[in-house]
Amino acid sequence: MTKDDEIQSLRAEVARLRKKLSEATPDLQGMLRLRGFKVHSHEPTDDLLLPTRKYLDEFYEYLKRYSFRLFLRDVIKHQDGFLLKDVTRYSTVDITGDYIDLLLTMKMLEPKGEGLRMKKRPIKSFGATLEWLICETMKREFCTEAIRGVTFKGQKVGGDYDVIAKVEGCMLYMEVKSSPPKQVYDTEISAFMDRVEDLSAEVSIFFMDTELRMKDKIVPMFEEELKRRYEKPPEIMRMVKELFQISDRLFIINSKGSIASNIEKALSWYLRKRT
Repeated sequence: MTKDDEIQSLRAEVARLRKKLSEATPDLQGMLRLRGFKVHSHEPTDDLLLPTRKYLDEFYEYLKRYSFRLFLRDVIKHQDGFLLKDVTRYSTVDITGDYIDLLLTMKMLEPKGEGLRMKKRPIKSFGATLEWLICETMKREFCTEAIRGVTFKGQKVGGDYDVIAKVEGCMLYMEVKSSPPKQVYDTEISAFMDRVEDLSAEVSIFFMDTELRMKDKIVPMFEEELKRRYEKPPEIMRMVKELFQISDRLFIINSKGSIASNIEKALSWYLRKRT
């Protein structure tokens, strides 16, 4: 057996064991019900920017690229009409041209005058598509049950829960931010912490799709929020680079390197530390 065969065999065994563990514990809806949560709505599609099913796997792979996600943000910004120069802020002309060709092949763009425009309009922001990516990452990379854009009936804490997943018999709640750090405010940190406490998930992640430093603004805002909530606030500890943890179960991460690998680092930290 070659090394590649051994790796594939191990992956298959891990998937089998995860399936067995999942079958031995309540499903995600059951876990929510046990916490007193009744789902009102989930998986919204209004602002979702996706191709037809034929291209969905390829689109998912492209979404793993930070430059492609930044490109899509610019396309959404200029969705009613744009030229090549309008969407080349973060990549070379050649790479941006390839991205445009991809969207044309996927029939997500159409001609408008000398330029192009999005076929599906209006799209408010990249947020819903980013939530889809994170939800798919949980399903595809970690073999978990996951739902996105969840709202509940009759809960004292309002708003939607971006991604909720079942991981190794535990509940994960993830807040997903597509905005850069400078556009995130303390009220959003407070709302996230309210949902963390209300949902009582075993592990929670505050994720920002940025390669910028989290220590400059986001971590200090969390420090202030923790001081406001607790007489003896827990310390925010750096795991590695711009990935941070609070009490081994709440994580603050960005997307530098790889979204999947950063989520994996957070989940691995929690699973190793839990008792």
